Amino acid sequence: APWKPVLLLLSPPTFSTSCARCAKDRRLRQKRAISERQLTRYFVDHRKVRVVGGRGGAGGHSFYSEPRKIFGGPDGGNGGDGGHVILKADRQTKSLSSVLPFYQGCHGERGGSKNCYGANGAYVYVKVPVGTLVKEDGEVVADLTQHGEEYVAAYGGAGGKGNRFFLSNENRSPTLFTPGEPGQERVLHLELKTTAHAGLVGFPNAGKSSLLRAISRAKPAVAAYPFTTLNPHVGIVHYQDYEQVAVADIPGLIKGAHQNRGLGVTFLKHIERCRFLLYVVDLSVPQPWIQLQDLKYELEQYDRALSERPCVVIGNKIDLAESRVNLPLLREQVAERVIPLSALTGDNLEELLWHLRELYDTYVKTEKSRGQTPVKW
Repeated sequence: APWKPVLLLLSPPTFSTSCARCAKDRRLRQKRAISERQLTRYFVDHRKVRVVGGRGGAGGHSFYSEPRKIFGGPDGGNGGDGGHVILKADRQTKSLSSVLPFYQGCHGERGGSKNCYGANGAYVYVKVPVGTLVKEDGEVVADLTQHGEEYVAAYGGAGGKGNRFFLSNENRSPTLFTPGEPGQERVLHLELKTTAHAGLVGFPNAGKSSLLRAISRAKPAVAAYPFTTLNPHVGIVHYQDYEQVAVADIPGLIKGAHQNRGLGVTFLKHIERCRFLLYVVDLSVPQPWIQLQDLKYELEQYDRALSERPCVVIGNKIDLAESRVNLPLLREQVAERVIPLSALTGDNLEELLWHLRELYDTYVKTEKSRGQTPVKW
């Protein structure tokens, strides 16, 4: 009988990122390296915006005239109102990176003859994430917490009056008409109350960006020099029950950050908007618990409540020989749970993902018990 090829349909094998052999395959599938300058879009949780309402249209100036009715009187209509600039909360928007630094409403049209009113200027809607705080001169003027909630950031100017408006018994042929009023002008500061569910906190070159690339599809810049990340990046961790946990890669912290050194207060504000913290410690350095103590000290000097938030300690670079020696010493020095892993090879990532889900579920239960709606990503 002639030989016939047989096609076997085999199910793809299930791999574990903790397996040493699969870790080698993981290195072959690493994401393309990209620098911070090449990142055209990154996560932005604060933005300064100048908003100007549209100018109102001028009033019309005309007199009605037709055959056998020469003196028909004034018929100049009023001008249209200028358009507003409106901030609208949208659950599909997760960052303020798409918000421009300047917005202006559409101008109203001029009033026409035959008592025709000018058209009103169209409104300009600016989509912002749910949970956006709107501040003016340091004071909160709006808190957009629900999907579809709107706030008028700048009102448009009123339209001018046409000469028909000034018709009276004393003045049967008014020539007076008024121009439109200018729109309201304001400078607003937009801030997100929640940057992400979890925040990766650590010193430069601790491996925060590499860890975020390993557990999500985010592509923050990774390099062998400090301060590779200058802006926060957010990655989404997907679970089988369709829950999504947002993890933020916060720019590196240095000593004296609470005194505005380095990225300073800007860095600490990013941490303030995270619900729970993931301390990333480099296990390969001597006495890695000193890093954890310095991190907590900087947080306490800025806001004591930050150091009291739910947290876990991540010992990165466990693939190095020095890290395996320092791991038991670190566990003796700290009271929090320590999860050793390697963002480079993918060793023990499952333990982090399981514990991350536990922190998220605890956060959801706590918010519901308080009668508040937990932030969903």
